[in-house]
Amino acid sequence: MFILVIHGPNLNMLGERETDIYGTQTLESINSDIQKKAESLGVSVETFQSNSESDIIEKIQISGTKASGIIINAGAFTHYSIAIRDALSLTSCTKIEVHISNIHKREAFRKESVTASVCQGQILGLGAKGYLFALEFLAS
Repeated sequence: MFILVIHGPNLNMLGERETDIYGTQTLESINSDIQKKAESLGVSVETFQSNSESDIIEKIQISGTKASGIIINAGAFTHYSIAIRDALSLTSCTKIEVHISNIHKREAFRKESVTASVCQGQILGLGAKGYLFALEFLAS
């Protein structure tokens, strides 16, 4: 089983940006936890981060067809990228949207997710553990 984990824009700044919202854990640390969890579950995982919408779309198109599942935190693209939504809809694997913060308790523009409708589920507001919960679900 192969699972693709996609981190969107500004998530490379975790641990430094708005720590009151996103916590102090770095993306490197989150990816390390994801790799450890994947090993314990006996699954293969690839993590990918980009600030570029086109890079994310290409990654979904290239790797999404090989993946058993996709975990995506599209960051700000969640709220307006029809292009990422469309790329996700092209894959037949199970997709889980993850957000470190609870987007429904944030600014009005963050409450809508255009990508959620092509994902089987959402995990939000549980911090970086949301990635691990999504991984457990996909591996089960």
